Amino acid sequence: MSDVMIDRLMLSEERIRAMAKGVRDVAALPDPVGEVIESFTRPDGLKISKVRVPLGVIAIIYESRPNVTSDAAALCLKSGNVCVLRAGKEAHASASAIVQAMKAGLEDVGLNPDLINLIEDTSRESANELMTATGYVDLLIPRGGAGLIKACVDNAKVPVIQTGTGICHVYADDSADFDMALKIIENAKCSRPSVCNAMEVCLVHAGIAGQFLPLLYKRLVADRAEHKVTLKLDERSYNILGSLPYCEMAGDSDFDTEFLDYKMAVAVVDDVNGAIAHISAHSTGHSDCIVTKNSRNAALFTRLVDSAAVYVNASTRFTDGGEFGLGCEMGISTQKLHARGPMGLKELTTYKYIVSGNGNIR
Repeated sequence: MSDVMIDRLMLSEERIRAMAKGVRDVAALPDPVGEVIESFTRPDGLKISKVRVPLGVIAIIYESRPNVTSDAAALCLKSGNVCVLRAGKEAHASASAIVQAMKAGLEDVGLNPDLINLIEDTSRESANELMTATGYVDLLIPRGGAGLIKACVDNAKVPVIQTGTGICHVYADDSADFDMALKIIENAKCSRPSVCNAMEVCLVHAGIAGQFLPLLYKRLVADRAEHKVTLKLDERSYNILGSLPYCEMAGDSDFDTEFLDYKMAVAVVDDVNGAIAHISAHSTGHSDCIVTKNSRNAALFTRLVDSAAVYVNASTRFTDGGEFGLGCEMGISTQKLHARGPMGLKELTTYKYIVSGNGNIR
């Protein structure tokens, strides 16, 4: 089992405390259910209110991150939904222990423990049953690799929200502060490469590539005692770094790969428009960043990059429910309906119209 997979599965005391904090943070947030989103009165006297309500039964299929168990359960409970959890076999024992603890908590306060459920069967058949549980599951959320998400999108008969797959880019513009850019890239790539908001592709303006790429190599390879980053280089960046260890020519698929490891694709682009075009061709719509001092380029980048989170001079690692003040998250939606970006409480609700009259007829 790879170091990255072990990192995903590991539950240290620190991580368990962080999980508990996430649950407390969700508990402290305002209750979204019953919120009046808007209300207005028509000329005929009808009062129409748009009111937030739960979705119903939310199923979550996930793989190797045990903290998803407590995050998903807490968010579903707070938003008035029942959750059905289906963990991968590697994380199932941890997920089972977490669910048992949360069920005990529900019983202690007089609630039905079956508001939180864990499917014991970790076979492919159980996942297929959830995908086709029409009339039982109101929303299916897959959290995991591209294979899991594609299987759900292709096979589900219940509504699905695509989450997670993150081919995230950081573009160093010609006016970028080098120290800032290097700090952001190192954080986005190396702070925790096994998660979906870690960057996978670095784009560098041609005007600074000759100066910047050697500094990038020093930061991510030469100066790192362990976990050196393998750089997958396009032709222009290979001409600058190709003779060095941990540098290799990028393959056809490297700019479309979520490595989730200490690997990074690197390309040189002519300008901000070239960066935007590259991202448009290869991004999964998760999180993309520009590092620049040029406000016009920043505005162009944020307007034209069509991702759930677009950053100016900040690491993509901030795309996270906790960092966005949502307590924790159900996942990062990379689609546009009905939720986009980190999914918190409000994204786990829908709405209905309540119409009050006084004998009105049409």
